[in-house]
Amino acid sequence: MLVPHPHRLYIGSHNPPRIQLMFEKVAFSIGPIVIRWYALAYIVSLLIGWRYCLWHAKRTPRLVSRDQLDDFFMWAILGVILGGRIGFILVYDLGKYLEHPLDMLKVWEGGMSFHGGLVGVILAMVLFARSRKLPFFALADIVATATPIGLFFGRLANFQNGELYGRITDVPWAMRFPDDPGHLRHPSQLYEAALEGLILFTILFLLSRFEAVRKRVGILSGVFLVGYALSRLAVEMVREPDPQLAFLPQISFLSMGQWLSIPMLLYGIYVIATAKKVP
Repeated sequence: MLVPHPHRLYIGSHNPPRIQLMFEKVAFSIGPIVIRWYALAYIVSLLIGWRYCLWHAKRTPRLVSRDQLDDFFMWAILGVILGGRIGFILVYDLGKYLEHPLDMLKVWEGGMSFHGGLVGVILAMVLFARSRKLPFFALADIVATATPIGLFFGRLANFQNGELYGRITDVPWAMRFPDDPGHLRHPSQLYEAALEGLILFTILFLLSRFEAVRKRVGILSGVFLVGYALSRLAVEMVREPDPQLAFLPQISFLSMGQWLSIPMLLYGIYVIATAKKVP
């Protein structure tokens, strides 16, 4: 019987497997300071995303300036971290954290909700736009183009940690994950990295190059919401449900991720349809 190393992923159904991938949850350590892949993904995503936002602001200086984006950077960090963590705690595992409240602070161990992070960033954008008297969707369009960068690195971190994997399958690229070495599963984290990250980033980048799109604030934000929602709705079909939630009992074929994505899809369509042209 094959017993895998705790941080090793096995690809393929052969015994022994054709490919063995060894991953550690810790990226590196300096003395007592330990940097995990999950934390590193957040740091890299925020830095690259910020620089990408500055590049967009340079192309549309009439709406949002680079200085204003510099000021917004800390607001975005707080929105992502607080919103993502609070959203995960409230929606996904409230009972556990009520029993162990100090675990709420252990962000480095994972447990972040994208939908919660999105709400946090939206709230940060609303407050910042009002304080600086900026058009909300002018700021939101710039942030939307950079968000797939964070999704890409975040899903790679999920893969690196061997978490949020897919359902049991017999496809040729199926993998054995450390938490369940007895079954071959979809690498759903990589599916999401491709759909929510690379493909959605490319679509938004190409659309942002059209002058007609840049002059209608809200289109890029709406396209992001629609693109993410469709990607998540699709991947949830092969992703293993969260064990503490499983499927919602009322409608057994919808997962929590799908329930949360449907309002995003509908609102994204509305934002695109009502996007206004700037003078």
